[in-house]
Amino acid sequence: MPKLELHHFICRDDNYGVLVHDSATGQTATIDAPEAPAIERELERKGWKLTHILTTHHHIDHVEGNLALKKKWGVTIIGPKAEAPQIPGIDKQVAGGESYDFAGREVKVIATPGHTLGHIVLHLPEEKLLFAGDTLFALGCGRVIEGTLAEMWTSLDKLRKLPRDTLFHCGHEYTESNARFALTIEPGNDKLVKRADKIKAQRAKKEMTLPGTIGEELDTNVFLRPESKEIRSVLAMSMASNADVFAEVRKRKDAFR
Repeated sequence: MPKLELHHFICRDDNYGVLVHDSATGQTATIDAPEAPAIERELERKGWKLTHILTTHHHIDHVEGNLALKKKWGVTIIGPKAEAPQIPGIDKQVAGGESYDFAGREVKVIATPGHTLGHIVLHLPEEKLLFAGDTLFALGCGRVIEGTLAEMWTSLDKLRKLPRDTLFHCGHEYTESNARFALTIEPGNDKLVKRADKIKAQRAKKEMTLPGTIGEELDTNVFLRPESKEIRSVLAMSMASNADVFAEVRKRKDAFR
């Protein structure tokens, strides 16, 4: 079975679009649908026909294109059961712990409440792929809007346990800002410093910084590193729980400019 082909592009202001294509069956999914015109443009560029929309959560910048794409392509929309009333055109509802098939591959659904209450991420273990929506970003994590900080930490902790070589994709290009913030929290992390320099050069050339790997995030993403002695020292939280360290990092990011 050939590997799935992935095609990344920027849409709206800073959303990532991702098309996932299986050459054997012709099935093609978009991970979320930030806007129909951009997705249509990229489908035409690749010569693919859209068959699925795989939704992570209900925010408008992830579902705005649903109905227009469904009207044109007759796609199947799969999304989180807990947010089904807010997912336009949803056909199949799924919850954490369940799985479904896309192009002969198992898609494992992981519940990750925090950014929204019903947020899910999608793990394709055979392909070593994770579609993280707005739960995990490169060097960051989603703002906690509907859930609690404790819920968000529990969600991120699930993703920390995935294999290091898992390729991960997220919903937004926030990496340069995340890098600047991370350096205020763990400035002595050599891997982070090198990554931040690389990101600055990439963004100066308007290059995309994703996809990345879970391993790279574990080494450099301060939201995933509450055990770090340096982070605990910077925060003056040497004896705190991992959840409390994460919560303080997230609060500081909320106020970071």
